[in-house]
Amino acid sequence: MPFEFEKDLRVTETNIPGLLVFDLPVHGDSRGWFKENWQRAKMTALGLPDFGPVQNNISFNATKGVTRGIHAEPWDKYISIAAGEIFGAWVDLRPGESFGQVYTTRLDPSKAIYVPRGVGNSFQALEDGTVYTYLVNAHWSLEQKKTYTFVNLADPELDIQWPIPLEESERSEADLHHPMLKDAKPMAPKRTLVFGCNGKLGRAIRAYAEAHNLHGFEYHDTDTFDIADPKAYENIDWDLYGTIVNAAAYTAVDKAETDEGRKSAWRTNVKGVGNLARICTAHRITLVHISSDYVFDGSSELHTEDEEFAPLSVYGQTKAAGDALVENVPQHYLLRSSWVIGEGRNFVTRMADLARRGEYAEAPSDQFGRLTFTDDMAGAIFYLLDTGAKFGTYNMTGSGRIVSWYDIARMVFKAVGADESNLVANSVEQYAQEHHAALRPRNCSLDLSRLEAAGYHPRDWEDSLATYLTKELDK
Repeated sequence: MPFEFEKDLRVTETNIPGLLVFDLPVHGDSRGWFKENWQRAKMTALGLPDFGPVQNNISFNATKGVTRGIHAEPWDKYISIAAGEIFGAWVDLRPGESFGQVYTTRLDPSKAIYVPRGVGNSFQALEDGTVYTYLVNAHWSLEQKKTYTFVNLADPELDIQWPIPLEESERSEADLHHPMLKDAKPMAPKRTLVFGCNGKLGRAIRAYAEAHNLHGFEYHDTDTFDIADPKAYENIDWDLYGTIVNAAAYTAVDKAETDEGRKSAWRTNVKGVGNLARICTAHRITLVHISSDYVFDGSSELHTEDEEFAPLSVYGQTKAAGDALVENVPQHYLLRSSWVIGEGRNFVTRMADLARRGEYAEAPSDQFGRLTFTDDMAGAIFYLLDTGAKFGTYNMTGSGRIVSWYDIARMVFKAVGADESNLVANSVEQYAQEHHAALRPRNCSLDLSRLEAAGYHPRDWEDSLATYLTKELDK
């Protein structure tokens, strides 16, 4: 069947979210024709996702009437026709409001279609010798095949008007027995892998996922997956994963100044992060990584995301090096925090214990910042992921007043009802000298305007502290 030459390259959106139809310029003469079948720069400029194809497949259909589908597969695909013509039908099999939506069109060599992961694909050859070709962004594997989902070509609920009646078409035995839409299993989202699951933030992330009934999460800590060991990444089908949340880190700030601690800090915070960055880049996985205000020297009263690194300690140096690696991952969210408080031992619980026992306590009065509560950080992580916010670095702490550690300690003593005369103010330098501790930035406050502009407004840390203390004091 003749098709149109010399069309302009253009894209048309459909009723199925993310399903895009392209008109392709085809140049022809008496010898035949030529086309740019897929052109990354031009097409991404028009809205095609930069989906990173890794494999090209060709389906040759010997006779008119060959009909295949409806299959939803765990990768994105870009479909075009090299010879002949098809009638195509696509059904959204992703969970959500668009589940069951149908789109149909004809494709010849002058048209192509981008099919996002989880949208069921089917077609009927309208000419003998039809050649159907498609790019995909994941390699086939048995693990991937287990995630396929299907719906029946003849489902009356879909009401697909096949040009050649199905009873006259040629179909495989398997395609004859796929379930109807009402019984079809929605395509599960790609898996999410959380490292550092036993730490303060890791536990908060798991609690958030469970509270919101989120599925497809896998959790690891150092005893089950060492992110710094390259061998740990072998024999895993990474194309099954869409997101990695790295809450793993070496955080013993003072111990990192020792010979042994320095090695451990660099191993986890740099080598391990480098391994994650490599995997995420190669497999187009979104990497969520947690950083620290210790990448700065504290000379600015309020640190922005774009401030140059100037760490004072070994710990800060390793976090800065890890951040530099993460920033080269195309799909990344780097969340920078300060003064983290969560489940387990921390500054607030230590002050509360000392206050309740009537013991002496000291805290710096010349180091300033805001607390970050892990449940708020978990909320920010899921907000950025769920809304598809722009990739990049975001500061994330509690909002509200900027205070010193000594001010926070006084609030804890007051909440406990303890004698504040047992609480003594010291300085950052004094603490470092007396405890042979690492140097710490004096100003740890982070500018939250970028995160707030993205639509996430952290809770006032004083409100979070009051809630946290109520729970802790009831234990």
